[in-house]
Order: sequence, then structure tokens, then C-alpha cells
Amino acid sequence: MNGQMVMERNERNISLKKAMVIFTVLFYSAWAVFELAAKPWMSENIKNEALFSILEDGVIKNLVWTLPAMLLVHYYSSDMYVGLKDMFTQKVNRLRYLPVFLVFAVYNLCGAYLSHGKLGISGRFGIGEIICVLFVGLTEEMVFRGWLLNATLSKDNKKQWTAVLLNAVMFLVIHFPIWIKNGIFVTSFTSMGFIVLMILSVIFSVSFIKSRNILVPITLHMFWDLLQFMLF
Repeated sequence: MNGQMVMERNERNISLKKAMVIFTVLFYSAWAVFELAAKPWMSENIKNEALFSILEDGVIKNLVWTLPAMLLVHYYSSDMYVGLKDMFTQKVNRLRYLPVFLVFAVYNLCGAYLSHGKLGISGRFGIGEIICVLFVGLTEEMVFRGWLLNATLSKDNKKQWTAVLLNAVMFLVIHFPIWIKNGIFVTSFTSMGFIVLMILSVIFSVSFIKSRNILVPITLHMFWDLLQFMLF
């Protein structure tokens, strides 16, 4: 009986690994096509900023990012570090993460002051950016922490850090298409901006591991994006 259970567990682990590989290939390919081909076409044909943001971040990104990730977490729930229901209902001591919010605020405020010589809300901050803030944290955290990290975590601390670092690299790579489209691929590395992105990924990952609640990294991600859009 035990042997049969081990065999079933091994088969399920193999199935999970295959699902992750297939998802990763399809996901990265689909998003690269969207960023490099479909999004420019949308920009030319949809002039309303709010409508464009709703379609991109609220509809397309949820269909391509959030929905598949949630379905996969649900299907492989028994193999996840945290199950789908638990990651939204796990009780959290919110005060524990207040220092992270404060660090985010200080870092961005100081950066904005050093860049502009003053503090103020960016003139480009509008409805499109607000819609982006509301959806991007959800979509990106559900894929990278809720699914990809969740599926690779174990109780071994050393293996957890391997999973966190791998996740940071994957989170970095998903930004390559938009960097290429915007012509900032090289400068994102020469300016060391990519390091900030990887550090953020590590912070989001650790917050998920410690809290076992996806809403924590989602909220942190949204707060970071809000500061970035408002100040820069």
C-alpha cells in the first residue's frame, strides 16, 4: 500500500513538473507575442486610456495570467505549498509587514526627490495608471508567487531559497519583451535597474512564504506600483 502511494506521488510530481514546463513555455511565448505585436496594434486603434488599460490589465492579463494560474493551483492543490483557498483565507498579522511598506515609501520618496529635486505627483499619473495598479499586483503575484513559486517550495529552507532565486530570475525575464519594445533592454541592465526588480521579487516571495497568504505580496506589489506611478 505504501509503495503504491509512493508511486502515485511520484507520478503526480512528474505531472506537476510537466505542467510547469508547458505552462512556462506557452506563457512566456504568448506574452512576448502580446507585448511585441498585439499591444502596439491595440495602442494604434484604442485611443481611450481607461479602455486600453481595462482591456490590457483587467481582461487580457487576467485571462492569460490569473485564470490559468488559479486553475493549475486548484488542480495540483495537494502538491502546493499552500492550497488555493488557504492562500486567500490564511490569517495574517498585518503589522508584521508594516516595515516593508515603510521601506518602500522611503525608498521611492527619496528616489523621487533625488531625481526631481522636489516631491509631487507625476503629471502622467491618471486613470490608466490607477487601473494598472489595481490589476497588475493581482495578475503577476498569482502567476509568480501563487503558482510558480508555490509549486516549487518545500519545507527545506535551503531548497526554499533556491526556489525564491529561480522565481526572481523568471520574474525578471517576463519583463524582457516590454523592455525590448520600449528600447530600454540594455539600459535596464547597465543602470542596474534589473537588480531592484529581482530584490522586489525576493521580498514578494518571502512575504508569501512567511504569511502563506497571496494577498500579502499582492498588496505590497500594488503599493510599490502606486508609488512608482505617482512619483516617477
